[in-house]
Amino acid sequence: MNNLINKIQAIFKDRAIRKRIFFALAALIVFRLFAAIPIPGIDALKLEQFFSGNQFFGLLNIFSGGGLSKLSIVMLGVGPYITGSIIMQLLTMMSPKLKALYHEEGEAGRARFAQYSRLLTVPLALIQGFSFMTLLQKQGIITQAGPLELLTSLAVIVAGSVLLMWVGELITEYGIGNGTSLIIFAGIVAGLPSAISQNIFSFTAAQIPLYAGFLAASLAVVLGVVIVTEAERPIPITYAKRVRGMKVYGGISTYLPLRVNQAGVIPIIFALSILLFPQMIFKFLETASNEILKSISQFALGILANGWFYAIAYFVLVFIFTYFYTAVTFDPENISNNLQKSGAFISGVRPGQSTSEYIAKIVTRITLVGALFLGFIAVLPLITQAITGITSLAIGGTALLIVVSVVIDLVKKIEAQISMREY
Repeated sequence: MNNLINKIQAIFKDRAIRKRIFFALAALIVFRLFAAIPIPGIDALKLEQFFSGNQFFGLLNIFSGGGLSKLSIVMLGVGPYITGSIIMQLLTMMSPKLKALYHEEGEAGRARFAQYSRLLTVPLALIQGFSFMTLLQKQGIITQAGPLELLTSLAVIVAGSVLLMWVGELITEYGIGNGTSLIIFAGIVAGLPSAISQNIFSFTAAQIPLYAGFLAASLAVVLGVVIVTEAERPIPITYAKRVRGMKVYGGISTYLPLRVNQAGVIPIIFALSILLFPQMIFKFLETASNEILKSISQFALGILANGWFYAIAYFVLVFIFTYFYTAVTFDPENISNNLQKSGAFISGVRPGQSTSEYIAKIVTRITLVGALFLGFIAVLPLITQAITGITSLAIGGTALLIVVSVVIDLVKKIEAQISMREY
């Protein structure tokens, strides 16, 4: 406890850290102000009904930072930027030039790579914004408007997404923590008061055991998220001894930490996109004049709306994409080469190809735990709702994972800033 108090005092005593924290808070306040400004011509009642009965868009609302549920001028949130970053990382598998740019050209290469992601954000925001506007207009949520009004709203939505991308990067550079993650975090936290008040007003004495069990389960889930997020598999490595003149260098032993959950929440975003895209297509086709297309669309939407199908498909997709994304971002061959260049080796394993295969084997095994964990977290709200029977009472798995991960990362960044200034 004393250690915590001393750290808090150190934060507020240090002008530079205090300035970074206040800058991040000010930027998040600006984001929440923009998230409260809706685009014109919205039927608020239909909008609320649409989101309350749609699991897919409810999850997508998490990644928009809460702006989508209000159809605000920043309704797309940082979604297009995240999607652009994911696409660029996937392209590194197909393009050797992009792979070399990201992995081998240092900070300058990563800066150029990030610039490509920013440029890709604009067309993605245009596509997503137009799709949402058209879909919501067909649902009657946005009142019928002329081409000029729709074009103006689309320009505002795209500008809002680019603005949030810029705000997120400002937080990363001048604030503290990852700006994009903090924007999503702020959107989730902003929705907590309404969710808590909704449960309080519907609370009865007979539900005390249910709420107590829910609270205990929530704490257990938070503990599990922290453990798996922080879990590492250390691989012992040794540096070869080198003699220079009269001195001996190297010979020390350390370890290579491999995270159990290397993919973070990215597989959940992938799976959500795959599940969301067919639903959007069938929603468009549902209003078609052709009876065959209309019947096929209604049948497909009925299957997608089935809770068991949704839960199983979601779990399987998250599991697959966890392995896929880990394979994209984690390169055992590159690590093996770096170890060999620095004169390090794993005891009992030959340098080069054997080391690469050994690391890949371990990563494959520990990713199984991470994939099962992410799949469970993704379907956790559905499990909670099925057990309790209360739709408003759900341990939001994806949201919980984001919140806990962001808090852990923020605490680490603050501690690093304090340690750097102490030294």
